[in-house]
Amino acid sequence: MENLYTLVIVIIMLEVFEVQWQKADSMMGMLLRMHKRYKQSILWFLILHPTFYFTVWFAMVTDYSVAALCMLFIKTVDIATKILLIQQVFEKRELSQEMTMMLLTPLHPLLPYIGLLVYPPMVVMALL
Repeated sequence: MENLYTLVIVIIMLEVFEVQWQKADSMMGMLLRMHKRYKQSILWFLILHPTFYFTVWFAMVTDYSVAALCMLFIKTVDIATKILLIQQVFEKRELSQEMTMMLLTPLHPLLPYIGLLVYPPMVVMALL
């Protein structure tokens, strides 16, 4: 049971770290912050996503439970989407007007914290 509490606290701390370095008023602001790290080095950008590495480890520890694999899938899609958006916006510079408007729309202040509602229950489900 102590393991469960420890793992939940770790995923919360890692998720808060990611939110803090990515948080902005809009998706474009978030992409700008991520693009700074991406420009420095793709490796540095990936290192700043510790929850991904946690979920890889967690999936192995739980013998690839369904909840752990779902977490890993979500995290993989999340990072891939961020990289694709960064490349689309800053390197190719090919955006539709609708996509531009969507990226510039203000975000609710709590939206970046949605992972705190999703991942800890998934850790619990994977261990039970």
